Amino acid sequence: MSELTHFNNDGRARMVDVSDKQSTLREAVAGGTIFLNKETFNLIITGKIKKGDVLAVAQVAGIMAAKKTSDIIPMCHPVAVTGVDISFSPDDMRCAIDITATVRCKGETGVEMEALTAVSATALTIYDMCKAVQKDIKICDIRLLKKSGGKSGDYNAGNND
Repeated sequence: MSELTHFNNDGRARMVDVSDKQSTLREAVAGGTIFLNKETFNLIITGKIKKGDVLAVAQVAGIMAAKKTSDIIPMCHPVAVTGVDISFSPDDMRCAIDITATVRCKGETGVEMEALTAVSATALTIYDMCKAVQKDIKICDIRLLKKSGGKSGDYNAGNND
């Protein structure tokens, strides 16, 4: 197992110093799924949720969250994000919406946390906009799908099972 790097010699929390790391192009892709009942799913897809266009608002929330990740995750470095994309794959058979967030930067540290935060905020925004019509919405399987760039190399969840 790798040594934990977020602790100093006294065993207290610290932010890892990345000043000696090489600046490289980095990308992370995260995913998650939100499960709804048929009625709520159809209201989202047809644009009939009273609060507005759920997926458009959730998409903007995910982008904003990626840019603010270091404000809410204590040991996360502020990263100059160069690109964020949020995409949706509605699945009417499962009454589910799969969320994918892709985040890019040129820097000394990766953007996995930004991608995961983007998916989380996107899913939470969908929940917030739909909670008036359904309380038992499920947010599931938020995970890193792949990453590239940096010293630790590439990761692809599909190749690491």
